[in-house]
Amino acid sequence: MRLLITGADGFTGIHLSHAAKGADYEVHALEGDLQDLGNVREQVLRIAPTHVVHLAGISHVAGEEELAYYGVNLLGSLNLLNALSQLDKPPQKIILASSANVYGNNVNCPTSEAEMPAPVSHYAMSKLAMEYLSQPFLDRLPIVIIRPFNYTGVGHGKHFIIPKIVEHFNLQVTHIELGNLDVLREYNDVRDVCEVYLKLLAQGVPGQTYNVASGRSYSLHQVISALEKISGHSLVATVNPRFVRANEIFNLSGDSAKLEDCIEAVGWRPLEDTLEWMYRSNAA
Repeated sequence: MRLLITGADGFTGIHLSHAAKGADYEVHALEGDLQDLGNVREQVLRIAPTHVVHLAGISHVAGEEELAYYGVNLLGSLNLLNALSQLDKPPQKIILASSANVYGNNVNCPTSEAEMPAPVSHYAMSKLAMEYLSQPFLDRLPIVIIRPFNYTGVGHGKHFIIPKIVEHFNLQVTHIELGNLDVLREYNDVRDVCEVYLKLLAQGVPGQTYNVASGRSYSLHQVISALEKISGHSLVATVNPRFVRANEIFNLSGDSAKLEDCIEAVGWRPLEDTLEWMYRSNAA
């Protein structure tokens, strides 16, 4: 089984590559710019993957460079699907990683796949556009769309909120400035998320969309409290208005019923286990 992963050198891609090799996949990383159709086509035709996980994308841009979201997340995905559709034998399964952010400020939490998307950022809109863009390929390609909710783990960039907090505990500083401390998010473990991706490669139904979610959500107060117990160190968090987003999503947690109906049960690790893994890794 030849697995092609886009974004293989990113946070999720590194963990997924490791997990896939342990599951007897021959892992190949798509290299170069997704917006270069010639480059994408050459690699796809040469590798001739039996399975694909499309992780590559942009989640943050500086200033007013919003078009970058659409260049990579939308047009790059179009190039990949066009290249895959030219294979003599299509892959057995293609997973496209969208985002739970497409739901926006949904009042029904945990949120199911049946809820109407209402994106409130260019990132989320570019991911939803990618979902729609994939629809014309369904008669040729076995595409499964996933909407992962927040997850973290060792190797997650320190500009993300959980790694930032863990680093403050490792440095034993006494104060941290954050945005809204009361927003609720899932903070699942990247190892569990990768397990779900591999199961969906085997069992996901083409044409379907799945939340990758545990249904458990936490405030940053709870994250800090858990790390205080793990580290024995106290940290005072205050709100810096500069870090509060104007279009902040208050509650983002997913209904996992459809996922659980599709694949074998996922033993989602407790938040405390993930935080301790991250804290011990940084302390080493």
